Amino acid sequence: MSPALGPPHLLADRQFRRYWIGQGVSQLGDEVSRVVIPLAAVLALQADATDMGWLTAAALLPALLFSMPLGAWADGRASRRHIMIGTDLGRFLALISLPVAYYLDLLTFGHLVVAAFAIGMLDVLFDVCENTVFASLVPADRYVLGSSLLNGSRALAVVAGPGVGGLLVQLAAAPVALLADALSYLVSATQLWRVSAVEPRPPAREQRHFFAGAAWIIGTPGIRSLLATVASMNFCNFIFQALFMLYVTRELGVGASTLGLVIGAGAVGGLFGAFGAGRVVARLGIGRATALGFLGYTVPLVLVPAAAGPRPLILAMLFLAQFLSSCGVMILDIAANAFKVALIPERLRARVSGAWQTTNYGVRPLGALTGGWLGTTIGLRPSLWIGTVGAVLGIVWLLRSPLIRVREVTVTAPATL
Repeated sequence: MSPALGPPHLLADRQFRRYWIGQGVSQLGDEVSRVVIPLAAVLALQADATDMGWLTAAALLPALLFSMPLGAWADGRASRRHIMIGTDLGRFLALISLPVAYYLDLLTFGHLVVAAFAIGMLDVLFDVCENTVFASLVPADRYVLGSSLLNGSRALAVVAGPGVGGLLVQLAAAPVALLADALSYLVSATQLWRVSAVEPRPPAREQRHFFAGAAWIIGTPGIRSLLATVASMNFCNFIFQALFMLYVTRELGVGASTLGLVIGAGAVGGLFGAFGAGRVVARLGIGRATALGFLGYTVPLVLVPAAAGPRPLILAMLFLAQFLSSCGVMILDIAANAFKVALIPERLRARVSGAWQTTNYGVRPLGALTGGWLGTTIGLRPSLWIGTVGAVLGIVWLLRSPLIRVREVTVTAPATL
C-alpha cells in the first residue's frame, strides 16, 4: 500500500473527515451510555437483578428482531445518509427524554426500558446504512485505512467512555449525565448533514426482495464462511462475557479497581490493533490478516480460565489476555469489514448488513443465556473453558474458505469468493 494512501491523507478529505468526527463523537457517547443508563436504573430507580436483565434484553433484542426488515427498507431509500441523520435525531430525543422526566419527577423504570429498546432499534437502522455511506466516501483501495481510522475512534471511545461516564455521574445525577450522550448524537447528525456523498440508486421495487441479503450471503462462499466464523465466535464469546466479571471477582479475588485496569488494558490493546491493522493487511493480505486477527482475539482469552498460581501471575495473565485479545479483534474487524464492503453489491448493502446483524448479533443473547446455564450447572471455570476453546475452534470455517487466499480487496472481486 502506497504511503500516499495513509490515514493522514484520508483525513485530508473533508467529506470523510466530517464523517469520521461524527462517528467518533457518537461512539464516545455510546460508551458513556453503556455506563450511565445502568447506573441510572440502579441509583435513581433502585433496580434489582431482574430489572437489569430486562434492561439488557431491551437493548439487545432489536438487533435480532429488526435487522433484516430495516435493512430491506433502507435499501429502497434514495439516501441512507439522511436515514442515519434521522436515527441520530431519534436517539437524541429518546435520551433527552430521560433527564427531562427525571427533573419533572416522572422517570420510571418502564420509561428507561422503552428508551433502551428505541435506541437499540435506531442503532440497528443506523448500522445497516453505514456500509453504503462508507463505500460512497472511501475509494476501494482505502477501505482498510478507512476502517482502521473508524475502529481507532471506537477504541479511543472504549478507553475514555467509561471514565467519562463515571465522572459525569459523580458530578451530577445519573439521568442528567445522559445529556452528554444525547448531545453526541446531535454532533453526529450535524457532521453527517455536512457530508456530501454520492450513493447508489435504490433498486427497482421488483428487485427489493426481503431475503435477498440472506440469499446473497448463503450463495457467496467467502462471506458465508466469514459469517459462520464470527457468529460461532460470538456465541462462544458471550458465554465467556456472561461469566467473566463474576469469575474474576469471586474465584480469582480481583477487586473492582484492579478489574477496571484489566479492562483498560484491553482498550489500549484495541488502539494498537486499530492503528497497526493496515501494516498487517499490507504484509499478509486481507485473508490471512483476517485469520490472524481471529486467532489474536480468541486464543489469548484461554489465559483467563487458565489463570492460576501467585496473584502477580494471575493478574499478568488477565492483563495479557485482555490486551492481546483487544488488539486481535481490531485487526479482525478492520480486515473483515474491508472485505465485506468491497464484495457486497451496492444494491444489496443494507439488506446484507441486516441479514449479517440478525445472525451475528442474534447469537449474542443466546450465548449469554447458555453461559448463565453452564455456569450454574458445571461451574464458572469449566464454562469459561468451553467458551474460550469453542471460540478458537471457529477458525475451522475460515480455513476452509476461499477468503483465506484473498490478498487485496477490490470492488470487482469475483463472485466465486
